[in-house]
Amino acid sequence: MINNFLIIDCTGKNNLIGLKSDNKFFIEKLQNNINSNNQLVSKIISFTNQNKVKLSSKYSIIVNIGPGSYSSLRISLSVAKGIQIVLGSKLYGYKSNQLSEFKLENIENLIKNKQLKNKMVNPIYH
Repeated sequence: MINNFLIIDCTGKNNLIGLKSDNKFFIEKLQNNINSNNQLVSKIISFTNQNKVKLSSKYSIIVNIGPGSYSSLRISLSVAKGIQIVLGSKLYGYKSNQLSEFKLENIENLIKNKQLKNKMVNPIYH
C-alpha cells in the first residue's frame, strides 16, 4: 500500500505537485510556462523543504502520464524517473481523466482501486 508519496501533475495546464507525508497533504500550484518546466526539480526541493519532508525510498512517486503537453510530460516523467533512481522509490503513473480533482481523497481512491500503472510509464501526448 502507498502511504507517503510525491505526486507530480504537469501536463501543461493547471500544473501541481502534492506531497503526502505522515497523514498530512500539501499542494503547490506551479506556473504554466516553458521556463517553469525547467525549474521543476528546484520547485520540488523547495516544496519538500518548506514542508519539512525529506524524500526517501519510503515515498512513492506518482506522475500524470497525460494526455498533455509534450515538453511538460517529458520533463515531469524525467524528474520522476530521476527521483526513483536516486532514492529507490516506486514509480507509478496515472492518466489525466482518472483524477477529476487534485485532492487527497481522489488520489487515495486511485491507489485503493489499483488504478496506478507501475510497469513502464509511457506518456500520452495530445
